[in-house]
Amino acid sequence: MIRYILAVAIAAATVLPNASFAERTTTETTKREMVARNDLPGQSFRDYFRLFQPEKNSPPVEVKYSKAWLDQLPEATGGEDLKCLAEALYFEARGESVQGQFAVAEVIMNRVKSSRFPDTVCGVIRQGTGKKYQCQFTYTCDGYKEVIREKKAHERVAKVARLVLDGAGKPLTAGATHYHTKAVRPSWSRVYKETARIGVHIFYRHNYRTANN
Repeated sequence: MIRYILAVAIAAATVLPNASFAERTTTETTKREMVARNDLPGQSFRDYFRLFQPEKNSPPVEVKYSKAWLDQLPEATGGEDLKCLAEALYFEARGESVQGQFAVAEVIMNRVKSSRFPDTVCGVIRQGTGKKYQCQFTYTCDGYKEVIREKKAHERVAKVARLVLDGAGKPLTAGATHYHTKAVRPSWSRVYKETARIGVHIFYRHNYRTANN
């Protein structure tokens, strides 16, 4: 019965490319109700969001920057990019708000898109690793072993990582490629352009143009 309902919902989204707004809304509402009732056991993270892909020319799905919203999503799955990004978010921003975590992830993706940094997620995060305190992300070169002790926090940031890698959410940092906490003021912050303040972090971009500005 569950598979039948799911098939009907997906088929409806497929055969109604020119459906009215009311028809599309009904289809999306049906899908959301199915998830709310846990009628989609075993669905992968990608399958979950595929159900909510908007119809052509309709508004994108809204990302809700809350722990409660993240907690209702399936476990995030993926390869090395997901692993690296989730690890960076855990050690760099697990105490931040959900929106702040998205912002930090966005900085990493902005670097991936910039010709001034490595062109992979893992490459960006590990840049300079091996040279104590000369890396781009301090946790990779502070001399301490990276140990994930807060499982729930890691599960949440992994979901943030998956969402960002899939292009969900709206830009938050105006193309920022750097950030620091409000507790410090590095010398480079005096010459870089501040673009946003979210949670405990301040975001910047250099005077050169990035992929997102």
